[in-house]
Amino acid sequence: MDFVPAKKLGFGLMRLPRLEDGTIDVPQTSQMVDCFMEAGGTYFDTAFAYEGSEEAIRQALVERYPRETYTLTTKLIAFGPDRDEKFSKQEIYTSLERTGAGYFDYYLLHALQRNNYRNYEEYGLWEYVKELKEKGLIRHYGFSFHADPMLLEELLKAHPDVEFVQLQLNYADWDNPGVKARENWEICRKYGKPVIVMEPVKGGILADPIDSVKAIFDREGNASCSSWAVRFAASQEGILTVLSGMSSLAQMEDNISYMKDFIPLNAHEMDVIREAQQALNEDKSIPCTACHYCTKGCPEEIPIPEIFNVENRKKGSPEFRTLREYAIVTQDRGKACDCIACGQCENACPQHLPIIQLLEKCSQNFDK
Repeated sequence: MDFVPAKKLGFGLMRLPRLEDGTIDVPQTSQMVDCFMEAGGTYFDTAFAYEGSEEAIRQALVERYPRETYTLTTKLIAFGPDRDEKFSKQEIYTSLERTGAGYFDYYLLHALQRNNYRNYEEYGLWEYVKELKEKGLIRHYGFSFHADPMLLEELLKAHPDVEFVQLQLNYADWDNPGVKARENWEICRKYGKPVIVMEPVKGGILADPIDSVKAIFDREGNASCSSWAVRFAASQEGILTVLSGMSSLAQMEDNISYMKDFIPLNAHEMDVIREAQQALNEDKSIPCTACHYCTKGCPEEIPIPEIFNVENRKKGSPEFRTLREYAIVTQDRGKACDCIACGQCENACPQHLPIIQLLEKCSQNFDK
C-alpha cells in the first residue's frame, strides 16, 4: 500500500478553534498545523460541508508548506437541500478553489447512511470519483460510513475498487448496537480495506467522560482521557490513521505527546478500557457528538445538541442553573417544545438517536 500516512494521528479539521464572531481562528490553527507538522504528522482531513474549514486550511497549511510535505483529504456530500447531481459533481472544483491544493490525496463520498446512499448511486458518483482519479484531481478514493454492517458489506461488494473506508470507531461505540463499530471494522478487515477512524473521542464525550470513567483512568496515572480513546482506536488492526478533531493548541500538544511515537495498548490497558466500557454502559447520558447535522434542516431552528448538553449536565446541578443555561442556548431559537416531529433530524443523525423522543423529555424538564 503506497498511501500510508507518516503517523497514526490525523488532524481532523471539523472542529477548528473559532473567534467570538464565529469565524475560524486562523492564527491558532496555523500554530496547530506547525505543531502537527513538526511532530511528523502529514494527514489533514476537511470536507466541503465543514463551514470555513477548507478556506482556513488554505491559509494555515497550503500557503505555508510545500505541497509534497502533507496529504489533504476532503469529501463530497450528495444529500441535503439543493444537492442534486450537478451540485455534487461541482463540489470538488469548489473545494479545490477554497483550498488551493491543486489536487486531493484522499477523496471521500461523505457520510453514507441508509437514507442517502442511493443518491450516490443515482448521481453516478462512484464512477465519477474514478474519473477524477484518472484526471489527477484525486489520488485515492473511499467513503465515510454511518450505518449498519449489512449495508457496508453491500457497498464493498458493489464497489470492490474502493481503497479505504472511514468509520466511527471508539471504545464507547465498539459494541454499541446503534453504531456497531466492531462489526463494521470486521467487515472492512474481511474485505481487506484499510480504515480511517473518525470520532475516536466521540465528539469530545470521551475526552471529558463521566466521573466513574475518569476515576478508572486516573487510577492508572496521569495520561489524559483522550489518550486512552485515541490509542484504543489506533491499536486496532488495519488502521491507516486516527482523526482527532482538535480545537485548540493544548489539545494538539496532548495528542502529540502520546501519538508521536505511538505504542499500542497492552493487555492490561485493554482490561482498563473494558472496565471503562462497563462504566459507560451504566450511564444514561444522551450520546450526542454535537456534529450539528441535525440542526441544518430543522424548520424550527432548534439547537438540538446544545439542549442535549444542558440535559446531560442537569445531573447534580441546581435546577435554576440548568434552566438558565437552557434559556441561554434557546434564546432567539426554537425550544424543545417547538419540535414538530418532522423527522429531518433523525434522518441526519450519524448516531441514530431518537431525537424526537429525547426532545420531548427535555421539554418536560425545561419548558416550564
